Amino acid sequence: MFIRCGVALGLCLCLAATGCADSGTVPIKAAAPDRAAAEVPGQDAAQVRGARPDLAKREAATRRERAAVAAAARKWGLAAAPIAAPAPPATRPVLRPGPGVKLHGDLPAVVHRVPTDERVVFLTIDDGTEKDPEFARMVRELKVPFSAFVSGYLAREDYGYFRRLHEQGVMVNNHTLNHPDLRRLGYARQQQEICRLQDELTREIGSTPRLFRPPYGEFNEDTLRAARSCGIVAFPIWNQEAFPDRMDYRYDRVFRPGDIILTHFRGPREWKGDMTRMLRRVVDTVTRQGFALARLDDYL
Repeated sequence: MFIRCGVALGLCLCLAATGCADSGTVPIKAAAPDRAAAEVPGQDAAQVRGARPDLAKREAATRRERAAVAAAARKWGLAAAPIAAPAPPATRPVLRPGPGVKLHGDLPAVVHRVPTDERVVFLTIDDGTEKDPEFARMVRELKVPFSAFVSGYLAREDYGYFRRLHEQGVMVNNHTLNHPDLRRLGYARQQQEICRLQDELTREIGSTPRLFRPPYGEFNEDTLRAARSCGIVAFPIWNQEAFPDRMDYRYDRVFRPGDIILTHFRGPREWKGDMTRMLRRVVDTVTRQGFALARLDDYL
């Protein structure tokens, strides 16, 4: 009797303390701590649980946005929905001399290719002749980022169009008042062409440009000095040019991270097609090569 009780007592102690295996007894484990709370110093479990609904809401919003873009891609006849761009850098990259960047002392940098390892390229649209509302709608529905470089004598016919683009997130940058070949002008005239448009865009758009594109991509040291006097920090040039019926490549027929694409606010009078057809060609070509379009002003 004493022996049987001792064995039973020992078995009970063993099961309680260590979960010793027997023919059908499963040891009871202590409840695991809230790992999320344990891994976030300074937060308790309630705070972490409270953050989860916010994360779920953001993820749901992202899914809805991508679904809307996919529907817009079908509506506008794209081969596939555009690739979403990564989040822009927290601070703009420091511009250093390299294959795509030329520095001239403390004058504005001349940028042919933005220094980035991300698979992003940048769409830029010049002049301002055509003010196509369908193009603006297509950009908004597809959430395509781009940067505008307008000439004052063309933009002032309808600054409202460019204000509305600006409200959609488009930066409206400087492309001179009258689109001259700046190399043919002295310093004072160049300064007028650039600085007077800076003032005009600040007044009409509500934002002062940091970027300047010289007409025809032509400039000299006076251009750089005049632009610096107006607050310009960089001259984005380009490696590709887009048309409704084709893409022209300056070097080879592929994009590289940081490439800048040039096109224009033009319509059927100048082109074989309209701006929506041009944008369809750009987005399809960029997407097919595995790139996303990002906003140039976030990187320069």
